[in-house]
Amino acid sequence: MAFQVAARELDRIVVVDVVGRMTLSDGRTQLRDLVHVFTGKGRKKFLINLAGVDFVDSDGLGELARCYSVVRQAGGEMKLVHVHHRVQALLELTRMVSLFEIHNAEETALQAFRQGA
Repeated sequence: MAFQVAARELDRIVVVDVVGRMTLSDGRTQLRDLVHVFTGKGRKKFLINLAGVDFVDSDGLGELARCYSVVRQAGGEMKLVHVHHRVQALLELTRMVSLFEIHNAEETALQAFRQGA
Protein backbone atom coordinates (compact mmCIF):
# COMPACT_ATOMS: atom_id res chain seq x y z
CA MET A 1 0.00 0.00 0.00
CA ALA A 2 1.24 3.49 -0.85
CA PHE A 3 2.19 5.85 1.96
CA GLN A 4 -0.73 8.07 2.97
CA VAL A 5 -1.42 10.66 5.63
CA ALA A 6 -4.80 12.11 6.56
CA ALA A 7 -5.62 14.62 9.28
CA ARG A 8 -8.69 15.18 11.38
CA GLU A 9 -9.26 17.59 14.25
CA LEU A 10 -10.78 16.74 17.60
CA ASP A 11 -11.01 19.60 20.12
CA ARG A 12 -8.12 21.49 18.45
CA ILE A 13 -5.98 18.34 18.55
CA VAL A 14 -4.75 17.31 15.11
CA VAL A 15 -4.92 13.54 14.72
CA VAL A 16 -2.78 12.39 11.81
CA ASP A 17 -3.56 8.90 10.55
CA VAL A 18 -0.52 7.39 8.82
CA VAL A 19 -0.77 4.33 6.56
CA GLY A 20 2.03 2.53 4.75
CA ARG A 21 5.76 2.13 5.18
CA MET A 22 7.75 5.08 6.49
CA THR A 23 10.88 4.70 4.38
CA LEU A 24 13.24 6.70 2.20
CA SER A 25 11.30 5.83 -0.93
CA ASP A 26 7.76 6.07 0.50
CA GLY A 27 6.15 9.39 1.18
CA ARG A 28 9.33 11.38 1.81
CA THR A 29 7.96 14.53 3.43
CA GLN A 30 4.17 14.14 3.37
CA LEU A 31 3.91 13.89 7.14
CA ARG A 32 6.20 16.85 7.79
CA ASP A 33 4.41 18.95 5.15
CA LEU A 34 1.08 18.27 6.84
CA VAL A 35 2.51 19.19 10.25
CA HIS A 36 3.91 22.43 8.78
CA VAL A 37 0.48 23.36 7.39
CA PHE A 38 -1.26 22.86 10.72
CA THR A 39 1.42 24.58 12.82
CA GLY A 40 1.13 27.49 10.36
CA LYS A 41 -2.56 27.64 11.25
CA GLY A 42 -1.70 27.84 14.93
CA ARG A 43 -2.32 24.23 15.90
CA LYS A 44 -0.04 23.01 18.66
CA LYS A 45 -1.27 19.54 19.62
CA PHE A 46 -0.54 16.59 17.35
CA LEU A 47 -1.38 12.92 17.77
CA ILE A 48 0.33 10.73 15.20
CA ASN A 49 -1.66 7.51 14.72
CA LEU A 50 0.72 4.81 13.47
CA ALA A 51 -1.84 1.97 13.46
CA GLY A 52 -1.37 1.55 9.70
CA VAL A 53 2.44 1.57 9.84
CA ASP A 54 4.28 -1.70 10.38
CA PHE A 55 7.71 -0.72 9.05
CA VAL A 56 9.90 2.33 9.62
CA ASP A 57 13.49 2.73 8.43
CA SER A 58 16.06 5.30 9.53
CA ASP A 59 14.61 7.90 7.17
CA GLY A 60 11.15 7.32 8.66
CA LEU A 61 12.58 7.76 12.16
CA GLY A 62 14.22 10.97 11.01
CA GLU A 63 10.91 12.18 9.63
CA LEU A 64 9.20 11.56 12.99
CA ALA A 65 12.01 13.43 14.75
CA ARG A 66 11.75 16.36 12.31
CA CYS A 67 7.99 16.54 12.85
CA TYR A 68 8.55 16.54 16.60
CA SER A 69 11.06 19.37 16.19
CA VAL A 70 8.66 21.44 14.07
CA VAL A 71 5.89 21.00 16.64
CA ARG A 72 8.15 21.84 19.60
CA GLN A 73 9.52 24.95 17.85
CA ALA A 74 5.91 26.09 17.44
CA GLY A 75 5.43 25.65 21.20
CA GLY A 76 3.39 22.50 20.83
CA GLU A 77 3.46 18.85 21.73
CA MET A 78 3.30 15.62 19.75
CA LYS A 79 2.33 12.15 20.91
CA LEU A 80 2.23 8.77 19.18
CA VAL A 81 -0.55 6.20 19.32
CA HIS A 82 -0.98 2.61 18.09
CA VAL A 83 2.72 2.00 17.57
CA HIS A 84 3.37 -1.42 16.01
CA HIS A 85 5.63 -3.66 18.13
CA ARG A 86 8.38 -3.62 15.45
CA VAL A 87 8.32 0.17 15.33
CA GLN A 88 8.31 0.30 19.14
CA ALA A 89 11.36 -1.97 19.22
CA LEU A 90 13.17 0.33 16.77
CA LEU A 91 12.30 3.40 18.86
CA GLU A 92 13.70 1.63 21.91
CA LEU A 93 16.85 0.48 20.10
CA THR A 94 17.59 4.02 18.90
CA ARG A 95 16.58 5.51 22.26
CA MET A 96 14.06 7.71 20.47
CA VAL A 97 11.39 6.24 22.71
CA SER A 98 12.36 8.88 25.28
CA LEU A 99 11.47 11.61 22.78
CA PHE A 100 7.85 10.57 22.32
CA GLU A 101 4.95 10.00 24.66
CA ILE A 102 3.42 6.78 23.35
CA HIS A 103 -0.14 5.58 23.98
CA ASN A 104 -1.94 2.34 23.16
CA ALA A 105 -5.38 3.90 22.65
CA GLU A 106 -6.44 7.10 20.93
CA GLU A 107 -8.83 8.12 23.69
CA THR A 108 -6.08 7.76 26.31
CA ALA A 109 -3.77 9.97 24.25
CA LEU A 110 -6.49 12.58 23.69
CA GLN A 111 -7.22 12.60 27.42
CA ALA A 112 -3.50 13.16 28.12
CA PHE A 113 -3.61 16.26 25.91
CA ARG A 114 -6.70 17.56 27.69
CA GLN A 115 -5.18 17.02 31.13
CA GLY A 116 -2.04 18.88 30.12
CA ALA A 117 -4.02 21.92 28.92
